[in-house]
Amino acid sequence: MVNIHTKTSVSRNTGSLSLENKHIVSHIVLILWSLLVLFPLWVMVVNSFKDRLSIYINPFWLPKKWNFSNYGVILRDGDFLNYFKNSFIAVISSLALVLILGSLASYAFASWKSRVSRGLFLFMIAGMMLPIKIASIKLLEMMRSLGLLNSVASLIPIYTAMGIPVAVFVLTEFIREIPAELTEAGVMDGAGRFCIFRTIMLPLIRPALATVGIYNLVPFWNDLWFPLIFITDDRAKTLLLGVTRLFGQYQTDWSKVLAVLTLSAIPVIILYLAMSKQFIAGLTAGAVKG
Repeated sequence: MVNIHTKTSVSRNTGSLSLENKHIVSHIVLILWSLLVLFPLWVMVVNSFKDRLSIYINPFWLPKKWNFSNYGVILRDGDFLNYFKNSFIAVISSLALVLILGSLASYAFASWKSRVSRGLFLFMIAGMMLPIKIASIKLLEMMRSLGLLNSVASLIPIYTAMGIPVAVFVLTEFIREIPAELTEAGVMDGAGRFCIFRTIMLPLIRPALATVGIYNLVPFWNDLWFPLIFITDDRAKTLLLGVTRLFGQYQTDWSKVLAVLTLSAIPVIILYLAMSKQFIAGLTAGAVKG
């Protein structure tokens, strides 16, 4: 009897030790990964407060003399605020269309079960595997025929088309996990399809919407390819396209470039921190069942 209790306690202690070791290893991996991710941000921020020559002397540590003039020159003499406004309009408008159209399409795909719906669903998510940049020439011709070149409006349909496949894929699977009894109760109460979507589905899929929004925010905000093709007018340039004005033929003032990039990263960081709970909830939805 004593041997049985001893073996049980030894096995429990061994199991707890192995579990603690796994936690330690996972924490070490996460810490190393966090340092790896934060290191480029650290280099970008600290070098934005240096002058042009100090960056080459010590690029990885704090400046000996803090130089705030880089931000003043950008905000005062450059068109940073105009570029920021253009990027903000293009990205927010595209995200709104992606979330609205993606959620409506996902609700239809989750409710409509047939071979046709499965075929359309596969056709929609096929956009995740085909990069839209391969059709740049055709898209340029389309924007020219629509009269949208050299305007922020030319980017909105492109970004919307880029984001809808991911939105449909994530939101459809999320909506399918919602119990059908909720929609059936709405139907019994006399609610229509759109009423059920607005009052029942939207509050439940909020974490998934946050996931889709943040997932698409980064490529939209950091896109340089399509603004470079569609926009040549300085008044309609986006933020990253405006940064290219700081690159010279023979030399580049990297301190001002990094200052612009630091300011451009602030909206993304703020939005992620504001929606981090919903984002994590959307990523982990369905991970634990029972």
